[in-house]
Amino acid sequence: MEKYFSDENFLLTYGDGISNIDINALIKFHVSHNKMVTISAVRPPARFGSLSLNGSDVVKFKEKKQLGESWINGGFFVMNAKFFNFLDGDKTVLEKEPLEKITELKELKAFKHDGFWQCMDHKLDKDYLDLLISEKKAPWI
Repeated sequence: MEKYFSDENFLLTYGDGISNIDINALIKFHVSHNKMVTISAVRPPARFGSLSLNGSDVVKFKEKKQLGESWINGGFFVMNAKFFNFLDGDKTVLEKEPLEKITELKELKAFKHDGFWQCMDHKLDKDYLDLLISEKKAPWI
């Protein structure tokens, strides 16, 4: 793919996530910060309810909700072609050396997205997304 780019920006996604990220806003954010890579930062959905305990006494029970205190890689990127210099063939793991290195170089920015985001890693995720579609509650449509 590198041969098709000179010193321009391009979009990259893993393809296993669904979101209503405003791609135009993501691109504008990337261009305005002039960094090598912009990553989408999303809040991960919780898979389990949480308990607060005092010994064996449950003092707080909270059913599944979105985890509000952390951000994860949402899988939607804007990258400059210079990023290819950090790849070492097809066996390179994007989230390891390349992204860690450009983070050290202060060339990675995060575009925070508080809207809808959902991965589709297994059947439970697919079933959930199918349910949203059938109930006409799919925010990405």
